[in-house]
Amino acid sequence: MTKMTTSLFLLALAGLIAAPLAPALAQNQHMEIIHHPNYDRNVFMPFVPGIKIKSGKILWLAGTTALPVYHDHPHKREQILQHMPNDLEAQTRAAMDGIKLTLDAAGASFKDVVHYFVFRARPRMGDIGKASGIINSYFAPFNHKPTSTNVAVLELGEPEQLIEIQMFAVVD
Repeated sequence: MTKMTTSLFLLALAGLIAAPLAPALAQNQHMEIIHHPNYDRNVFMPFVPGIKIKSGKILWLAGTTALPVYHDHPHKREQILQHMPNDLEAQTRAAMDGIKLTLDAAGASFKDVVHYFVFRARPRMGDIGKASGIINSYFAPFNHKPTSTNVAVLELGEPEQLIEIQMFAVVD
C-alpha cells in the first residue's frame, strides 16, 4: 500500500471504531440515545437500550386504554362495550390516539417520549408483535425509538380490556 492509501485506511478504521462510542443523535434536543459499543446496526430493534436525559422537564402520562381519555369512573358498561372491542389492534390504536391527544395538549409529540410501558391482558401468541407494530408506527414519522417495557398481566381494569399503555416524555 502507498503511504496515502495506508493513511486513508487507518483513518477509516478509526472512524469505524469510534462511531459506536459517539453519542447517538436523538430527535429531541433533551435526549442522548445510548447504544452499547458492540451495537450491530443490521439488527432491527423497535427500542433502544437507553436514553440519557440532558435537560428538559419530565411529562408523565397516565395509563391509557381504548376508552376515551375522559371517561366515567366507575366505568359504565355502555362505554366499555362501545370502546373496547375484543380486538387487540383496535384497542392499541385507540390507546395510542388517546396518548397523542395528551402529548399534543402538553405541546409534545412521540419524538419526546423516553419510555413506554405496555400491559397486555389475556396474551396470545403473536400479540406482542401486533401491539408493537402499531405502537412503533406512531414513532416512525419522527424516526424515534424510545426505551420500552412490555408485560403480560392476568387482568386489567375491565374484563374486555386487552391493553393499557403508559408513557413519559421530556419536553421544554
